[in-house]
Amino acid sequence: MAEERGCCAVSVSGTEPAGGSWSCSGVVLSREPGLVLCQGAVFSPFLLGGPDAWAQPRALLPDALQPCLRLSVLQPPALGLDGSGLRRHEARLLALVPCGAFQQALAQVFSRAEQWRFGGEAEEEDPRALHWFAWLRVPGLDTPGGGWVARASASSLRKGEVLLACGSPFGALCPDLFLNTLSKGVVSNLAGEENALILTDARCLPGTEGGGAFLPSLDGQCLVAIIAASFCWKGAEWVGLTLLCSLSAILHSSASVLHKSGVVVPLVPGRLAAVQAGGRQDPLGWVALVECGAAWGSGVLLAPRLLLTCRHVVEAGGPLRVTPAPGPGRAATVLEGRVVFATEESSPFDVAVVELEESVPAFTPPCSADTFLPGEEVSVVGFGALGRACGPSVTAGVLSAVVAVDGRPVMLQTTCAVHGGSSGGPLISRSGRLLGIVASNTRDTGVGATYPHLNFCIPITILQLPIASYRRTGDPDAFAGLNRAGEGVRAAWRLQRQPGPPSKL
Repeated sequence: MAEERGCCAVSVSGTEPAGGSWSCSGVVLSREPGLVLCQGAVFSPFLLGGPDAWAQPRALLPDALQPCLRLSVLQPPALGLDGSGLRRHEARLLALVPCGAFQQALAQVFSRAEQWRFGGEAEEEDPRALHWFAWLRVPGLDTPGGGWVARASASSLRKGEVLLACGSPFGALCPDLFLNTLSKGVVSNLAGEENALILTDARCLPGTEGGGAFLPSLDGQCLVAIIAASFCWKGAEWVGLTLLCSLSAILHSSASVLHKSGVVVPLVPGRLAAVQAGGRQDPLGWVALVECGAAWGSGVLLAPRLLLTCRHVVEAGGPLRVTPAPGPGRAATVLEGRVVFATEESSPFDVAVVELEESVPAFTPPCSADTFLPGEEVSVVGFGALGRACGPSVTAGVLSAVVAVDGRPVMLQTTCAVHGGSSGGPLISRSGRLLGIVASNTRDTGVGATYPHLNFCIPITILQLPIASYRRTGDPDAFAGLNRAGEGVRAAWRLQRQPGPPSKL
């Protein structure tokens, strides 16, 4: 595949024994001349000025590093060979360049109060290096007429769009096994000038930093972003998302520095305008941010003034504010709401029904599903991970299980990444139908770990009859049956075998 041929592993070794050898992934951006782009943090151990060098706003040239560094680029065998014999090319550093637009987006989105951390194996990794990227000159890649890799601007990316990530887990540690591994995901969220910062749920491992994220196109794959951090942590919670930096933003920040080295950076081609949120097939138009006192979560709009969310999102009491996602015909407007029904704490179904004081303009209601197919592709939309910083996030996966009691689905399990703040958001089928609402992810109390890719949703079929009755009569007692679920349903939502000891989940 084109993306595999265009990626590589980068190794940096020092002459001093204490320096050791460090590695990451990279992308071959040009073959005339041969240029490789990778994450800058791999050079951290070799900075003459120490980690404080990352704090400056200007590019770092080779004289800022220890002398006589050995740089090499590993690539798969050439086409037509038998698959053995990795190609190794000597390289030299042109410059380490900070990406200003990406740095600004990081500061805007990830607050220190929420204790965000990024990185893989090195817990002590300096966050100041996150927006730095390294340009390598690799003469062994020079190919007359080779030109620059196919690339695309991130400015018109839309949430939910498919991405393919390519990188080498553990860098150059075991390239025979891991060189240029692929992972598929979607655009989960976007921030910054022309989408300089991108989050994806494509699952990447330490060492893939510097690898590429590609967009499918009619002509193959187009490089759109570079992997900046394979792991994201929010406090002690593993978020399960990968942080990307727009290629356009890196090229813009690097153009003048590369020009001094005789490299002319071509413009990144634009893309057709993206489909906007709010249409019938775009679930971003159904989701809303729900804030109640200090608590916040997500909600699903079922009608211009009717919203479903989780009881635990609104149970704190206090003023209730609902902010529908913006879309065609409507801006981001905060609406007041009131809880007309909330299940009892003892109910297995964590549900609240909210009436809005005003109608949401230009609203297209979702179509509800009436059947569930284990293994089908699904997505979750909600305000998890980034919360209120840059609008709802999208994560994709499959419907991993349908739990039924007495032949009736009572719980849906998915592999979509779900985080704090996702509760109450919609679970959507590939065909665009509403399958249910997110209730929780999984926490193992024995080890204190949270698993974002195992989560539980309330099937919309549980709620369809009460919703229809309430809309016809206006009587909140239509939902009272949710409090009278049988013991089999209660055991399922306690994540407990029946009979058996209390669950640790």
